[in-house]
Amino acid sequence: MRTPICARFGIDFPLFAFSHCRDVVAAVTNAGGFGVLGATGYSPQQLDAELRWLDDRVGGRPYGVDVLVPGKIDASVADRDSRLMEHIPERHRDFVAHLFNKYAVSSIDPVTGSFSAHADEFGRRVTAEGATGLIEVALKHPIGLIASALGPPPPEMVSLAREAHVPVAALVGSVEHARRQVAAGVDLIVAQGCEAGGHTGEVSTMVLVPQVVDAVDVPVLAAGGIASGRQMAAALALGAEGVWCGSVWLTTEEAETPPAVKRKMLAATSLDTTRSRSRTGKPARQLKSAWTEEWDEATESPGPLPMPLQMLIAESAMARISRSAEFGNEGAQKLANYFVGQVVGQLNQVKPARRVVYEMIAEFGDALARLNRMTST
Repeated sequence: MRTPICARFGIDFPLFAFSHCRDVVAAVTNAGGFGVLGATGYSPQQLDAELRWLDDRVGGRPYGVDVLVPGKIDASVADRDSRLMEHIPERHRDFVAHLFNKYAVSSIDPVTGSFSAHADEFGRRVTAEGATGLIEVALKHPIGLIASALGPPPPEMVSLAREAHVPVAALVGSVEHARRQVAAGVDLIVAQGCEAGGHTGEVSTMVLVPQVVDAVDVPVLAAGGIASGRQMAAALALGAEGVWCGSVWLTTEEAETPPAVKRKMLAATSLDTTRSRSRTGKPARQLKSAWTEEWDEATESPGPLPMPLQMLIAESAMARISRSAEFGNEGAQKLANYFVGQVVGQLNQVKPARRVVYEMIAEFGDALARLNRMTST
């Protein structure tokens, strides 16, 4: 099963797999799809090591890299003379400490701890400068795609990609955003509906994809609510040339999803997610948990901070929560969560990523055959 996007990227199936786990990226690429590594969690040195690992295992097959470049972030990031952790208000620190006390997780400062040593570098990776630094590293490897999320890619990023003859993709949640991305020089649009995990807009995939296809003159991938061959067939029927999937890989054997969170995902229904600013400061779909409920609903909540400050709070706290959850701490297990889309209700079995790819492609063929039978009678 091939579409024009397959020939352009040298892949067997129009299936793009976003993951923060290199093992998932390698497995999907080696199965005939296109793995995309989320790079924001890595320092430039770490990213270089991850990509060298991938280069050694994909045998020249194509893969890509994804970075976050939000259009709006907290002004504190521009202050190079101060540490980002210093911009987290005391009441937000106190609220996290309150949660840790309420759920009996730890008495150690949950906002700083060992995380504070590299918090500044982590927080500044979601700037144009930080993302471009990661892309400079990535372009030293034989990557086949650069993807940008949350805002138009910086001109420097587009220029670097052009010089290296690497296409640039962008994730969008509205037609307006799609047009803006194309004007910025993007070669491929990922139209991501609100069902998707992570940062999303408010328009569903079924509505968004055909609108974006009609509005731009570059290829479009569909994202959000796609974890099966039937959903893949529906996406192509809407005009997309392929699909971009993220949530479906979180419960695979290779995924580095914290075990306590993976168990929650396997037991979850599609009603067990929410769009919340509690993890990053921007609306992002994730598992409902005590963490989202406390930040979004508790009367004593100070409300999430802008990106990247809320990211610093959440990443520091979640590292401790995940460790405590694995040691059987019931309070930590209630707090634990991660980004995932509404398709989590379909993810009830741990499988190898390669098997997920092949099952999606087989079901896609079955869906087309069923449609042919239905329309030929």
